[in-house]
Amino acid sequence: MDSNVVGSNRVVRASMVEGVGARVARGPDWKWGKQDGGEGHVGTVRNFESPEEVVVVWDNGTAANYRCAGAYDLRTLDSAPTGIKHDGTMCDTCRQQPIFGIRWKCAECSNYDLCSVCYHGDKHNLRHRFYRINTPGSERVLVEPRRKSKKITARGIFPGARVVRGVDWQWEDQDGGNGRRGKVTEIQDWSAASPRSAAYVIWDNGAKNLYRVGFEGMADLKVVNDAKGGSFYRDHLPLLGEAGAGSRSGASGFAINDQVNVDLDLEIVQSLQHGHGGWTDGMFECLGTTGTVVGIDEDHDIVVSYPSGNRWTFNPAVLTKVNTISSISASTESVNTSLQFAVGDLVQICSDTERIKVLQRGHGEWAEAMMPTLGKIGRVQQIYHDNDLKVEVCGTSWTYNPTAVTKVASADGATVGNSSGERLSALLKKLFETHVSGDINEELVKAAANGDAQKCEEILQRTESDVSLPNPNGVFAGHTALQAASQNGHVEVIKTLMKYDLDMEIEDKDGDRAVHHAAFGDEPSVVDMLHRGGADLNARNKRRQTPLHIGVNKGHIGVVKMLLELGCHPSLQDSEGDSAIHDAISKKRDDMISLLLEYGADITLTNNNGFNALHHAALRGNPSAMRILLAKLPRPWIVDEKKDDGYTALHLAALNNHVEVAELLVHQGKANLDIQNVNLQTPLHLSVERQHTQIVRLLVREACNLNIPDKDGDTPLHEALRHHTLSQLRQLQDMQDVGKLLMGLGTQGADKKSSASIACFLAANGADLNIKNKKGQSPLDLCPDPNLCKALAKCHKDKSSAGMTPASSITLRQDEESLEECMVCSDMKRDTLFGPCCHIATCSLCSPRVKKCLMCKEQVQSRTKIEECVVCSDKKASILFKPCGHMCACDGCAALMKKCVQCRSSIDKMIPFIVCCGGTPPPTVTPAGKNEVLNNVHDVQKLQQQLQDIKDQTCCPVCMDRLKNMIFLCGHGTCQLCGDRMSECPICRKGVEKRILLY
Repeated sequence: MDSNVVGSNRVVRASMVEGVGARVARGPDWKWGKQDGGEGHVGTVRNFESPEEVVVVWDNGTAANYRCAGAYDLRTLDSAPTGIKHDGTMCDTCRQQPIFGIRWKCAECSNYDLCSVCYHGDKHNLRHRFYRINTPGSERVLVEPRRKSKKITARGIFPGARVVRGVDWQWEDQDGGNGRRGKVTEIQDWSAASPRSAAYVIWDNGAKNLYRVGFEGMADLKVVNDAKGGSFYRDHLPLLGEAGAGSRSGASGFAINDQVNVDLDLEIVQSLQHGHGGWTDGMFECLGTTGTVVGIDEDHDIVVSYPSGNRWTFNPAVLTKVNTISSISASTESVNTSLQFAVGDLVQICSDTERIKVLQRGHGEWAEAMMPTLGKIGRVQQIYHDNDLKVEVCGTSWTYNPTAVTKVASADGATVGNSSGERLSALLKKLFETHVSGDINEELVKAAANGDAQKCEEILQRTESDVSLPNPNGVFAGHTALQAASQNGHVEVIKTLMKYDLDMEIEDKDGDRAVHHAAFGDEPSVVDMLHRGGADLNARNKRRQTPLHIGVNKGHIGVVKMLLELGCHPSLQDSEGDSAIHDAISKKRDDMISLLLEYGADITLTNNNGFNALHHAALRGNPSAMRILLAKLPRPWIVDEKKDDGYTALHLAALNNHVEVAELLVHQGKANLDIQNVNLQTPLHLSVERQHTQIVRLLVREACNLNIPDKDGDTPLHEALRHHTLSQLRQLQDMQDVGKLLMGLGTQGADKKSSASIACFLAANGADLNIKNKKGQSPLDLCPDPNLCKALAKCHKDKSSAGMTPASSITLRQDEESLEECMVCSDMKRDTLFGPCCHIATCSLCSPRVKKCLMCKEQVQSRTKIEECVVCSDKKASILFKPCGHMCACDGCAALMKKCVQCRSSIDKMIPFIVCCGGTPPPTVTPAGKNEVLNNVHDVQKLQQQLQDIKDQTCCPVCMDRLKNMIFLCGHGTCQLCGDRMSECPICRKGVEKRILLY
């Protein structure tokens, strides 16, 4: 069999598997009446009978075969239930990460993505066009702006719908019996890998549970009274089964000899080129120039040849196929002579702005940078196969529609319509006479952009009376000479301009000043020169960005360093509320993060979404940034700062499964493991809900509280069992004992996403099986399977005897007697604390023989015998203080301490003796109020530090004794007694012009 056929069959089979479970609506070729329930009603792809035929179960219970090749009966409304995801992406509105299902990428904004819910929910600008990306790596399809498109209301199994059991029901009589009804309250995820694939139903008999609506093509429910599920842009949806992006959308793949343009903004092109050949300065020739496809490499990148002879490799996402003329008649006698051009002809560009914008559509398109060319004379450089012209005009080259230009003179020098052959030189003199002397601003800006300091000097010295006087602040094409010179780094030109009456703060149409342009161009020396000339380094453009924002976003470390050295503010916020450090975290520039912190950037500033720098690093999953931030925290309690919704950095890391970030927050940041958000959820609640097993294991290993209830009274164990399904229990049937089950948690085994294994793990580590939530339900009441109930009870009962070794990453609670005996001789009790690991494994006699800790295998550097409590002398010391690592007090005395009695350092955490021996703390280890005491210690430390901060801000910086009650015009202040004696500010050294008393 031909290898190409085999390959294509594989692709078809893969797409068929990927499509199972997708939620669909009727398509353009629908001819089956109201089988689906009517326009907008939704169904589920059950399976593919063949590459041409698909079986769909509609929410109303109807099941039938439909066409998915040649004719397209269906559109894909939501492919998220199939598990399709775009790794490395995030919805910029709802912050879903990664995006599941169809990805919608804005064609007009840099790096802006939406998920399907937000796209059809009218998030972002409705006038912007979007690319639809069906699957990772698939060809993107440009769709029309949503503002002009038709919306259809989705109907079916959505919140509020009344349902009965469907074709795939296998849940016995949970519904109260066949024919009994229930109400859908929410659309949820059946599993973390299959979002929006299930419905939560409350049955009329009071029972509640989750049922499949799309997961693996299953339909557990049938709708009796459907509900609205929002609305969707019908014509923007992909056709089910259509190859590639679909010819109906007007897009197609690239082939050899295709003519292509690069029509996107430069910044977007540069970002899309990462990993696809990159971007170099030589590639500027590709912007506005049509090239020819000459190759497609093994990565499906496109090799394009240009008239210069250069070949460049492009990401196919940046290319647009040029509309070609299928056939051109050999005899073109009827064509207007004004459209017959030759290379070298002189042409005049249309001067009507609105008309040329229309004419340029599909012919190289229109760019604002073409504005200076309107009405000007240029020379034809190249004629493309579709008759478009490449014209050199105003020192640049652009592609024009031939109807947008008028021929002025032929290449041979004869003017159009003048048989007497008026010579070209005379024509040019007549055409350009006024042009040269009439627009001094144009001459000055062009000379500045080209770095011609001598010409700038000559222009600025002109004093002719018949033209406007030269103005160093004159604007041409939206920019001043200073802005043009700044972006291109022409220092000599800037020196020349600064001799005259120069305004440093003129803004262009985007609000950017000269110093912004210097930051864009990566010109630190220009920034320094502008600063010495009095330019404002903290100037804002229309997006409220400072030059520092631009330097960070562009990755120009030299500019960033120069700006900070010159004293720019390191923490000003843009229109999104982001400071430079937010941008550095997003760009993963650790060098810039360190530099900004060195110059005093404020970590605690929050953006418009309420994220401070720590929150932002946790959300983005940037461990290196988190490591730097934690190392330079000005106040240790900042690690537990909450957003408005109560989420801390640890909550965000747990929610998004950023394991390395969570480990840093726990170990390096000493984050509070039991802190709660506004819904009273701890990080453990969130990690259990999302089935992030590695985070669960980390939090439990670090002795978090397993039994904290949320606002509904649910503990993490309630949460685990709420997401359990019977199919998950099959994954546990091969587990012979609790030990094996727990050892598997968080590994790459089949049970890594099983909520059942998480529930067993929690039970085996001390989670209470009998705590009831506000509805009076215990965790076991939420468990639909009696076998799992038995497994949970066994885990809880056998938690002290499961077959786990001391070196295991997850230690189970054992009997205190077995934990107290020496692991070497087994005759004496453990009484020696190893450092630096802080484990207790041996008696004092055996400890000298141990070189590595028997529990964690870390090299033993110190051995300390545990003596009696230094406070009461009645009991043996049994509480380890962190971070100092001393064990010098019993549990009763330790509960009252804020500082270690041995070294006087503050206590961040108290660890019981039993935990140091490898166990988990039993409920009786601490008194009932001890957790509250420990939390109070943390709160008192935080309040003390805040009080000190307030004192620092309100006290006189000179005497440090009296309150600050006098302010100078520079903004700094002192007390009145000190201020009256001063002639210059003690902070910034500016002269004191006025003293203002505060009352």
